[in-house]
This record gives sequence, structure tokens and C-alpha cells, in this order.
Amino acid sequence: MVGIFSRDEINIPEQIFFPLFSLQHRGQESCGLAYRKKGRLVAYKDLGMVSTVLGRYLSESRPSRIGIGHVRYCNQGGNRIENAQPILVNCNKGEIALAHNGSISNTGELKAELFEEGSIFHSTTDAELLLHLLSRSREKDFFSALTATLRRIQGAFSLVMIWNETLIGIRDSLGFRPLNYGTQNGRTVFASETCALDIMQIQDYRAVEPGEMIVAGPEGVRSIRFADAGRKSQCVFELIYFARPDSRVFDESVHLARKRMGAALARMDREAGLEGDLVLPVPDSGNSAALGYAEEAGLPFDLGLTRNHYTGRSFIMPSNNQRELTVRMKIHPVRDSIAGKRVILVDDSLVRGTTSRILVKLVKEAGAREVHLRLSSPEIRWPCFFGIDIPTRQELISNRMDPREIARHIGADSVGFLGMDGLRSCLPRPRDYCYACFDGDYPCPVPFKGESA
Repeated sequence: MVGIFSRDEINIPEQIFFPLFSLQHRGQESCGLAYRKKGRLVAYKDLGMVSTVLGRYLSESRPSRIGIGHVRYCNQGGNRIENAQPILVNCNKGEIALAHNGSISNTGELKAELFEEGSIFHSTTDAELLLHLLSRSREKDFFSALTATLRRIQGAFSLVMIWNETLIGIRDSLGFRPLNYGTQNGRTVFASETCALDIMQIQDYRAVEPGEMIVAGPEGVRSIRFADAGRKSQCVFELIYFARPDSRVFDESVHLARKRMGAALARMDREAGLEGDLVLPVPDSGNSAALGYAEEAGLPFDLGLTRNHYTGRSFIMPSNNQRELTVRMKIHPVRDSIAGKRVILVDDSLVRGTTSRILVKLVKEAGAREVHLRLSSPEIRWPCFFGIDIPTRQELISNRMDPREIARHIGADSVGFLGMDGLRSCLPRPRDYCYACFDGDYPCPVPFKGESA
């Protein structure tokens, strides 16, 4: 998400385009923006990438003082145009545009209540649910109504919102998802990651605190505390995989955190007596961790797998042969780097095991003598209900097989995971993170949808 408020009129849609493009890795299904144009809010959104959908806004100047943008990663609700954000409404609380990152864990009960009271939903997104709750609040003052709404919802929500002439950035009380804001030359800018602020050359920024609401408008910038600060539950998967390596997330360098994870893997293997000749990252998800592994192990690091960046995101194909072809289209080995080597293949995590099986096959076909797959995260055993698309427990390979069985299944000589203690040792404040996808210890109530807890 991106949000901009400017003291003076600027070309807001163009200014949103570039930081939103920097956040393309956070969502590739759809994108959109909303801004104030000639006294009213307007929105444009569609399925597809930022460059395709929003490139039209680079052709001419559209002066405004306020706008928000969103890229969608489909973890709840289908990939349909009605689920694209921002959502724009005109209700009893005024004109509102809203963009949301996260997942509301008590959606089911809240939606059932709203249906019973006569609400009509046009999408399956949590963002629309929030707007229904806000418009039905009995509080007359807008910020009192917004605070009451936020206190009713559970789970992960980082939000950027336009209300009339005001830009608002919000982060849930547990701080699951990142949100930062910075100021420069009369502008206040919100962004999910700092890489989006960097492209705007904004250096004066900080994280929106859990339970904090930052309000920027004609009267200036102010902070409102809508929930008491308690124990944080920041998503550790942001540092392991989701965020861009050049970002700072939760006040941590993503790249350096991943290097520490890779180094912890190398220490684990050294104690176990594993020997290798070459450290190979799975591009691009394993790059930083593989570099940390190689430095700690004193082994050569090589980009022996090349990635075709023009294939876009992997998509589900109906047969195993087609799925394998999809991976081969994206990733291709450099045979001269791999042949005859004992390869340490480093990636961030293992979910179903389908892609890893194909990658191991590719490396062995390139002549590797041995392939040892190393994952810079613990075994994923539980689904996520807070904004990461992790599947059901039955689909997670670590719930069906131990590491030796996984190695046999994917054709690797061994498979090793970074343990929970090793992961925590890589984080300066390990108690501030949610590890529920690894240990099932959810920080708030979640719906298991028929699965055994």
C-alpha cells in the first residue's frame, strides 16, 4: 500500500505509481489507486500489474493533494475485479477510500452479523467488511467511529485511508504487517515497505506503531493511539521471504536478517559434519540467506541458477509435466558452475515440495554430484490466518514427512531446516514476532475451517 498527502498540489497519481511499482512483489493479482479530483474521490483499478494497469497515469498531470494505491496479493477472496482495491464509498461518515493489507481472523462472525442486519456485500475482501462496520457505527464523530470499528476486529490489518481531505495510516495492535510513514517537503507518505519510500528519496521515516493511527491533513500530522501497546506479533515470514531485501521491515534490514539466517544454517551443518563445494541460491528468494551461508561456511557462492524475469509469477497448471515446464521456463542451471560439485542449495522455505522437487532435479541434471537442500526457516506446519497464503495442514509437506522422507521424495541427498532456536537467534527482539505457521501458537483466535488444531 501507498498513501500520499501533500501540502501543495502535485501530480498525485504519478507520485503513487513509482512507490507502488516498488511494492509489486507484495501483490500481482490486481492494483489500483484512488485520489481526490476536483473536490471528489475517484478510483481506477483492474486486474494486472502496476505498469500495465496504472501506466496511463504517467501521460498527463493530474494535480491533487491526496491519494492512495494498492497491489493485491490474493490470500482471501478470489482474484476478481470486484476484489481489487482501493475500495471507494460514500456513506454516512463521508467519502472514504480504503486499502488493506492483512487478514481479519473474525471475518466470519462479523460478516454473519452484518448480513443479519441487511448489509449487501459486493466483494469478498476484508476491506469492504471494515467499511460496513464503520458506516453502521453509532458514534457520530468519525474518529470515534473508526476507533470503535478497529476495536471490534481481530487479526492483521495495516490500512491506508482517505476520509474527505485527510489521509490516515493504521496498524493493528499486534503489528502483524509492516507500515511506515515519512515526511519530506510538505508531503506525508505511507508505504508497506521502506523501498517504496527510498524511491521517493524520503529518508525521514519511521514505522507506524502497533495500535497507532497517523492522521495527515491540512492541519498537519498527528498520532492517535486506538489500542494499548502490548506484546507484538510481527510476521516473521516478512523477514524470511515476503519483503524486498533492500527494505527495512519492523526496523530490521531484511537482507541482513536473511544473511544471519543463512549463517545459522551453515553453523548447524558444520556441527553435523556436512561438507559441500558450492553454495547455490534459489533465485531470488534464497539469495541473501545463501550469501550468509557461504560466508559462514567459507564456501564459494555462485549464481548457478538463472531466473527468467519475464515469465511473471508461477501459476497452477493441470498436470505434473506442465508444472515442471513452468519452473523450467523460469529457472535454468549454469552447467559449468554446477557439474561435479557437492551443492548446498539454499531457499527460504518449503511448503508443498512441488517446486523444490523440480529444482533438485534441474541441479542434478546439470551434473551436481550431491544436492543438499537447506531452508532458512523452520518447518511450516500450520496455516496462516494473518495475510500469508499458506495452505491447509494436509497440504503442508512437513506434516506428512520428516526431513529424511522429504529428501527421498524430492530427490535430494539431504534436507535441512533452520530450527526455531536458530531463527530466534537471528532476531534482535525474538519475542516481538509471530511464529504460528511453525508452531501453531496463534496470538489471537483463528478459524480453522474444519481442520484439526
